[in-house]
Amino acid sequence: MPRNPFVTDENTPLVELKRIYKQYPLKDKFLTAVHDLSLAIYPGETLGLVGESGCGKSTTGRCLLRLEEPTSGKIFFEGMDISSFNREELHHFRRKAQVIFQDPYASLNPRMTAEEIIAEPLQIHRLYPKEKIPSLVTELLDLVGLSKTALGRFPHEFSGGQRQRIGIARALSMQPRFIVCDEPISALDVSVQAQIINLLKDLQEQFGLSYLLIAHDLAMVKYISDRVAVMYLGHLVELAPAEELYRSPLHPYTKALLSAIPIPDPKVERSRHRILLKGEIPSPLSKCPGCPFATRCPVAKEECHHIPPVWKEISKGHFAACHLL
Repeated sequence: MPRNPFVTDENTPLVELKRIYKQYPLKDKFLTAVHDLSLAIYPGETLGLVGESGCGKSTTGRCLLRLEEPTSGKIFFEGMDISSFNREELHHFRRKAQVIFQDPYASLNPRMTAEEIIAEPLQIHRLYPKEKIPSLVTELLDLVGLSKTALGRFPHEFSGGQRQRIGIARALSMQPRFIVCDEPISALDVSVQAQIINLLKDLQEQFGLSYLLIAHDLAMVKYISDRVAVMYLGHLVELAPAEELYRSPLHPYTKALLSAIPIPDPKVERSRHRILLKGEIPSPLSKCPGCPFATRCPVAKEECHHIPPVWKEISKGHFAACHLL
């Protein structure tokens, strides 16, 4: 496959989200899945997006690709507002921004062979002559570590890790600049997860890709991400370079998340201080006037329940929203 040109201006965001809201109507109320979220992702960067289930991570990724339409806010890709794209412009945008789905069992058509699955986007976008597509598909399979024998096989004949490799090959077929990786290893065996993550890292170095990595596994996020953003109940609560976030977390929720990462050494594990959060996650249907984490925060003050915290830069590149900072 032809190599993507590397982008040299790393100070200009490739993707930028500005004050994104996503609400779903439910009878006489609205469920706010994403609340006033702003993020930037730079060329060649991996931005990890972490948080509990239901915090809005996947919804953010889907809005970014316009698989879901945000209720309000702006999303820019290469400096262009994708929310204003017409059908033709959106078709072109799909070539540059792709997705790797969480479930490799549900994201592949069971009635299509591996060759047909990977060839389909090439045929839809008419990037190459028909006679050249079979050789490109074979090249893509080799790129993700699968042999030519996979061409005529159906998804049910592959393991979970092999299916995810097919999904990655399908995403790469468009020669994208940006890929949303929506929990790409959570449905896989532990023995396979490291292989897929290393494959994503290798492909990033080879093609200069940018990733939004949505994940639960905090140890894996640290390994692959350049920066990490932490979400809670639709709100962004902390953002920092990966090493700094794991070394010096600032927000109480981030500290609680990191304290839950298991450590293989039993002696170290027993001596660790774990932060156990009490109470239930508030319903996204109820509007909290203050900090969304206040009801579970072990160090919350009175103002936390009534005044929303301000998003601010605590140190260079390290942002958080907390009254205690």
